Amino acid sequence: MNVELWQWALLIVAVAFAVLVVFLIKTLQAGTKTLENTAETLKEVQKTMDELTYEVKQVVRHTNDITLDANHKLKQLDPVMESVKNLGQLLNEVTLVTQQYSHRMIEKAKHHKEKKEQEKREGGDAALLPASGESKTVRTYNATYGNGNGQNGGVQKIVKWVDTGASLWQKFRR
Repeated sequence: MNVELWQWALLIVAVAFAVLVVFLIKTLQAGTKTLENTAETLKEVQKTMDELTYEVKQVVRHTNDITLDANHKLKQLDPVMESVKNLGQLLNEVTLVTQQYSHRMIEKAKHHKEKKEQEKREGGDAALLPASGESKTVRTYNATYGNGNGQNGGVQKIVKWVDTGASLWQKFRR
């Protein structure tokens, strides 16, 4: 009986081993299919990467060309910008000279007016002064553009406005 039991045990082990081999074969076949799919996917990824690498290189080359062109054009604009800077400085200087000239003209007009009033007070050459106390030029200007409260204040107001505008422009430029 021992032999029979021993044979049955050996038969059960053989069947179990056969079942195990069948399941292992199925598992290995599934693993092989997965590895084949993975290899195929990797080939496609490599192909896509090669295509993308070429396109990226083309984009980089094109970008470099655009950058070089932009740098070249910016360097060509440097003289224009320098000219604009020089023009701004020139306008600033013209404004300053105009402002100084207008200040001198106002001072001369004030000095001239004070001198005329002093001569009038002293009584010298009263017959040579116009009846209104204004010069012929100021009267002509006032007749054409208005007299600013009956005096030559209209001309002085215009000169003051010009001075104010010039000083504002100068401050704005700084």
